[in-house]
Amino acid sequence: MAKFDWKKIREQAKTKETYQVKEKMWTNRIVKIIIITFLTIVIVGSLGSYFYINHALGPVDDKNEQTVEVTVPIGSTTDDIAAILKENALVNNQFIFEVYMKLQNVGELQAGHYEFSKAMNVDGIIAQLKAGGEPIFEDVDTTITVIEGTTLEQIGELIEEKTPYTSEEFMTLVNDETFIKGLSEKFPTLLGGLLDIEGLKYPLEGYLFPATYDYLAGMTLEDLVTQMVSTMNLEFQAIREDLDNTWLSFHQVLTLASIIEREGITDEDRALIAGVFLNRIDVGMPLQSDITVLYALGEHKELVTLEDLEVDSPYNLYMYTGLAPGPYNSPSMSSIMATIYPTYSEYYYFVADLDTQEIYYSSNIDDHNALVEQYVNPYFESDESQAESEEPVDEVTE
Repeated sequence: MAKFDWKKIREQAKTKETYQVKEKMWTNRIVKIIIITFLTIVIVGSLGSYFYINHALGPVDDKNEQTVEVTVPIGSTTDDIAAILKENALVNNQFIFEVYMKLQNVGELQAGHYEFSKAMNVDGIIAQLKAGGEPIFEDVDTTITVIEGTTLEQIGELIEEKTPYTSEEFMTLVNDETFIKGLSEKFPTLLGGLLDIEGLKYPLEGYLFPATYDYLAGMTLEDLVTQMVSTMNLEFQAIREDLDNTWLSFHQVLTLASIIEREGITDEDRALIAGVFLNRIDVGMPLQSDITVLYALGEHKELVTLEDLEVDSPYNLYMYTGLAPGPYNSPSMSSIMATIYPTYSEYYYFVADLDTQEIYYSSNIDDHNALVEQYVNPYFESDESQAESEEPVDEVTE
């Protein structure tokens, strides 16, 4: 039987145990170090991410209140909007802005014209995008139809409806002397001397020919108006020889034709009305057309009152004899030709049946008043809302 060296065995066991204890201690230390290091990295990373994201969602420059104009096109996605904002230096981080909008489920944002500042944070920008900006006019090819008898102001309203341009921009342009001088150089026989005429309310009134025009997306307002004047010039050149049949200048023809346009419907009546007005001019009688009073007032009314006749304007042809300084609207070629080739008669008066629009003519005031009593007065007498101070005015009376 072998004899064991218990002393040596105990020493070896103690040494091994000591080693195992030390190994376990170091293992625990390493694990702790790894855990602490990992936690430190996580915490530092989280804090860094928090501050980075917080910065990304904050204002680019909280001291800069100056606004930047931004357009968000129709059909833009959230990614498109983020790119537009980053391009204009309104967000710090495009990607984070995109993710934030999706996480917030902000819903559909509005296209439009906006004004943002660099002092706005992401939430402020999103709130404004949800509320909507100034609407975008979708500039597309279209047509613009100017009907006979349309005034410049009404053409401006039509252009505002059909194009990106406002009626104010249109009226500013058609009254701009530099622009009109440029047109006069292009169309000298049509517009030469136009700006020298005194008392014109709107120089180009009557010179934008009533027709249908093509508006192409991106077309300038100057080109559009020039197109309308060019059409009038073509019509004018075609009838220049016809002007030998009248003592009126073409400007005067347009002026008288613009009144006839609103007074008569058929070619026959327009020619007869032209003859009536020329008879009146010949003997020094005022034309006395309600059309002239309404234009002088600058408003549309169903009824012209005695008070309205007192408006002091060279366009009011109850107050002044002869012709006004210029046209009242854009007359049709039918009215223009009726003015050049009037039907001469002994008539000095006419009145329209307000129900049928049929026109009756007379050569003296007594016959005219009888026609007014028959065809006009009953119409107003049946109107219970008619005030005594608003006595209707007869067409073409002394």
